[in-house]
Amino acid sequence: MTIEKQEAYLKNWINQDETAEAMLPLIGHLYRDRGVNINVYGQSLVNQTVIGVLNAHQFAQQVLESQLSVLDTFPILQALSRLDLSPCRVDIGKLTVRFRAQGNGTPLEDFVRQELMPVNKGKNALLKEPQDVVLYGFGRVGRLLARLLIEKTGGGDKLRLRAIVVRKGSDEDLMKRASLLERDSVHGPFNAVITLDKEENAIIANGNMVRLIYANSPDGIDYTQYGIHNAIVIDNTGKWRDRAGLGLHLQSQGVAKVILTAPGKGDIPNIVFGINHHEVNGDETIYSAASCTTNAVVPVLKAVNDRFGVVNGHLETCHSYTNDQNLIDNYHKGDRRGRAAALNMVLTSTGAAQAVAKALPELAGKLTGNAIRVPVPNVSLAVVNLTLAKETSVSELNDHLRDTALHSPLQNQIAFVNSPELVSSDFIGSRHAGVVDSLATIVTGNRCVLYVWYDNEFGYASQVVRLLQKIAGLELPVIPA
Repeated sequence: MTIEKQEAYLKNWINQDETAEAMLPLIGHLYRDRGVNINVYGQSLVNQTVIGVLNAHQFAQQVLESQLSVLDTFPILQALSRLDLSPCRVDIGKLTVRFRAQGNGTPLEDFVRQELMPVNKGKNALLKEPQDVVLYGFGRVGRLLARLLIEKTGGGDKLRLRAIVVRKGSDEDLMKRASLLERDSVHGPFNAVITLDKEENAIIANGNMVRLIYANSPDGIDYTQYGIHNAIVIDNTGKWRDRAGLGLHLQSQGVAKVILTAPGKGDIPNIVFGINHHEVNGDETIYSAASCTTNAVVPVLKAVNDRFGVVNGHLETCHSYTNDQNLIDNYHKGDRRGRAAALNMVLTSTGAAQAVAKALPELAGKLTGNAIRVPVPNVSLAVVNLTLAKETSVSELNDHLRDTALHSPLQNQIAFVNSPELVSSDFIGSRHAGVVDSLATIVTGNRCVLYVWYDNEFGYASQVVRLLQKIAGLELPVIPA
């Protein structure tokens, strides 16, 4: 019996491995030639390896608590690859589950054609011309934004990263910037082929020529001399956070709009994508993507408030240390932040509790907050302690959050896990704004405590890109809705 099991396991693995391998060219063709993004319960399969495809299915299977493998989804993928699709985002995991439940003997080809009918109308461009994007600053978030934008180039008809603006550091500046893009101690090597064009002072990444422009201020650059027009500038320096400061970008030739990767001050719209992105309009020229913590907790708070009501609560974040802190003890203008970041837990403040109200006005004045900087370089944890308007239970609350993560419009913001062995480093690279750790959920009557992990670098950068796409007019139809 043991030998029979061994052979069965190996045979099943070989079958799945071969199937996942056969899926890759179909996924690549649909993405590059049609602008179709294939995913499985929110896990993108674009630019994935065979193991990446298999792991995406495994993750979905664990959350669904039911069988879902590449053997199930491959026929769906084959069927939709034979359609004449326009740009869209297709979840072949959800289509598979829906076919099981609602197929009722319908041939799979007919079912897929019916589900994809809204986008089965031939290739078309979502934009009249590619949207130029400029990164102002090239720190932690800036480099991850570059990775994401290069990864999403596709056929080159959507977002185009055209330039990165920095202050020149040395004669080897171009090489050093490219090296930091290519290698990262936290996120690992970038899945890209990178070369340099020294004549153009440009980094060539997967065919994208990204110029390095040197400047000391946002308002003295003529982007048009580099062929850049109507660009959206993403300011990830954090140096300017009000309308007057960020408005300097708009004085440069070739700039149309600005996104700040930090909480904005004054009347600047603070957008948490998935919550208040409907506030994006054609008249506004400056937006803030709020903070990483605000993006992590607001979607979860909305999900809980919509179902159970939030009377009040406290938000405590265990936040990874940042470049603002000192490596060893030294002077710092902020309280406590002068102490060695990698050796201490540092009690500090967070504006996330107050910032929640900018995206969810119904929670204004209901939350307090604080933060502890902890000795890890990335991935943070929000502990959300709430008093609810009605009593609930662990199972009811978790079931609601699981359903929200899998089937609601917040599926790209909220992820849901149920493993007893997960720790902070397991969430490095998560593209969700926050991940609910369901096994840590505590409920007593109308009191609950939720634990929400978030990659404060990559997850946040993913939210910034979603906001960028919205501002650029890149809203892909989602199938199934």
